[in-house]
Amino acid sequence: MSTFMAEFFGTLILVWLGDGVVASVSLNKSKGKDGGWIVVTLAWGLAVAIPAYIFGGISGAHINPAVTIANAVIGNFNWADVPGYVGAQMLGGLVGATLVWLTYLPHFKATEDKETKRGVFCTIPAIRDFKANFLTEFLATGLLVFGLLGLGQVKMAAGLNFLIVGLLIVVIGLALGGPTGYAINPARDLGPRIAHAILPISGKGDSDWSYSWIPVVGPILGGIAGALLFTLVF
Repeated sequence: MSTFMAEFFGTLILVWLGDGVVASVSLNKSKGKDGGWIVVTLAWGLAVAIPAYIFGGISGAHINPAVTIANAVIGNFNWADVPGYVGAQMLGGLVGATLVWLTYLPHFKATEDKETKRGVFCTIPAIRDFKANFLTEFLATGLLVFGLLGLGQVKMAAGLNFLIVGLLIVVIGLALGGPTGYAINPARDLGPRIAHAILPISGKGDSDWSYSWIPVVGPILGGIAGALLFTLVF
């Protein structure tokens, strides 16, 4: 398997499971309805850890353009491979979101609220304030990349590192995810947002393109800042 295919399938699984738990707790008549924020953050952490275990040995399991670009900026990754990685990640996010739609097909029909349906696919800020929303995504992704690079220095028992990465995602979601829903990953937000726009989802509304740049630009710039800070500290 090529590294690009690993990034595609890794991001597909990430989004299928991650957006899947959002569908489970928010769509009507789901058995997971109203499961709560802890359920969402725990599932997202595992949604990162599982593909990392599967594909980490092939591509490094970036499964996040912010991580790929940040590593390239500090010289840990070849710039020539960045377009292929990011393209694979975005496509994986789109396909993963499509699988969520197919999995919960009758539940989208049973749910009337348009924002709830959109929220399955992409992030929606709790308080719509673009400056504050951008700052949240910037800071949270900066911590994510700083943490990933720091954990990469630690010698761990075989396979333990990916579990710890999953726990990093969980604690970021619990502590910092409240304001924006913590995209911290352009492929996790933009790919599914495109899916929301093009899929024939029953009773859907608009895809909120006016907000869409924040979970893309914020994580990318935040990831770069986190990587640069890591190089300064270490």
